[in-house]
Amino acid sequence: MSNILIMTEDKKKELQSAAFERLLHHLDERKDVQNIDLMNLAGFCRNCISRWYREEAEKKNITISDLEAREHVYGMPYSEWKEKYQK
Repeated sequence: MSNILIMTEDKKKELQSAAFERLLHHLDERKDVQNIDLMNLAGFCRNCISRWYREEAEKKNITISDLEAREHVYGMPYSEWKEKYQK
């Protein structure tokens, strides 16, 4: 039996959370990659991730605004990111 099949649900969530944070870190390191580039190639962008984050919070009765979700994904206020990095 593979390890993935015997993994506890808590451990699975822990690994998924770590992978998500790693994705955010990777995107933070690649500020040169514009959202439109991500959307064209992958069908999603940083804004999609922030929306998914907010939607998942809502499912758990946690209120997070769009701006708060974007700040988590962008690592800074969205307006600041746009001013510094959006081409």
